[in-house]
Amino acid sequence: MSGIVFFRTEDEARVVEFYRERVGAETWLEQDGCTILRHGDLKLGFCGREETDDCGIVTFYYDDRERVDELYERLEDRARGPPEVDEQYEIYRFFADDPDGRTVEFQTFLHPLPGDE
Repeated sequence: MSGIVFFRTEDEARVVEFYRERVGAETWLEQDGCTILRHGDLKLGFCGREETDDCGIVTFYYDDRERVDELYERLEDRARGPPEVDEQYEIYRFFADDPDGRTVEFQTFLHPLPGDE
């Protein structure tokens, strides 16, 4: 089983370019008025519409801090601040804004995940 999270966007081309060029997602499926991107196990669909869905948080997680730091360097102009440790959730992360103003989080867990031990 797997799934896709879809978002409406007023500027499909710009948003898709951001996730492909800046985040590293790949086009999984191109449809009329909708582009579905894949980044690891995550699939995101962006569909051109007359209004934009900008609620929620899209989170990308990585195996280590170095990868989060690399993404921060690539996205520093869109980041809300540098990566930091969140003790409550035991993660290292930073937040950024995509071209629609949607919140995007880039993180790594500070402890092994179930099945990774």
